[in-house]
Amino acid sequence: MIIFKSFNKLNKKVNFKANIGFVPTMGALHNGHISLIKRSNSICKKTLVSIFINPSQFNKKNDYKKYPRKVETDIKILKKLKVDYLLIPKVSEVYKNKNNMKIRLIKKDKVLCAKYRPGHFEGVLAVINQFLTLIKPKYMFLGQKDYQQLHLIKNFIKNKFFTKVIPCKTIRYKGSLAYSSRNFLLSKNDIKKATYVSKLVKKFYYDLKKDFKKVRKLKELKRKLIKNNLKVEYLELRNKVNLSKKINRSNFKIFISFYINKVRLIDNF
Repeated sequence: MIIFKSFNKLNKKVNFKANIGFVPTMGALHNGHISLIKRSNSICKKTLVSIFINPSQFNKKNDYKKYPRKVETDIKILKKLKVDYLLIPKVSEVYKNKNNMKIRLIKKDKVLCAKYRPGHFEGVLAVINQFLTLIKPKYMFLGQKDYQQLHLIKNFIKNKFFTKVIPCKTIRYKGSLAYSSRNFLLSKNDIKKATYVSKLVKKFYYDLKKDFKKVRKLKELKRKLIKNNLKVEYLELRNKVNLSKKINRSNFKIFISFYINKVRLIDNF
């Protein structure tokens, strides 16, 4: 595996006209990331992984400081997976111009996480814009666990870059909790609480698939979670195609954001 810290050196060494798969990450790699990398390895001749904790997508400085950093462990994982290239750029490499650190969202997109984390997706789109401007991978692999992020990135790049987004399924623990880098910040007891949330939301999803009239019980589910001392930021049903509220039995998804000991977690079913 070749490790790069600058885009210039990366572009000199890597032929992006070839079949290159790109997996952007913020490090603290887990089974979800590993599944993306394995998918890239199966489709592409070469795989490029980036580790970059993007400051412009954190709406709280403390959240940015606390975000788990495990570069040495990450490198070991990537070597075992036989990743070809790793890019670990500095902030000054990605954002040479501070005006490039945010990209505006239109009003209809300011829902779910975009509503409760103002500036977050503006920063996500900005970093993707910078990466795809500076490198030209054929494919980019993104997980459905961050479904809203996936939706916004696909719409943003479709008429701007030739890179094709490959959506990959959410990878979960046996207890149904989604893998997340933020899980490293949780205790074993916290993981149990988070698993409890995922199980309840998953059950509700399948209940709705059988009988969509049960949609009226969404508030009841939220109350049940709150009674268990969980801070629920949002629990909503949205159209999985456009994230609007025009839903039916075949097009809905459930989205949730909640806190456990000040650690913010998201999920969708």
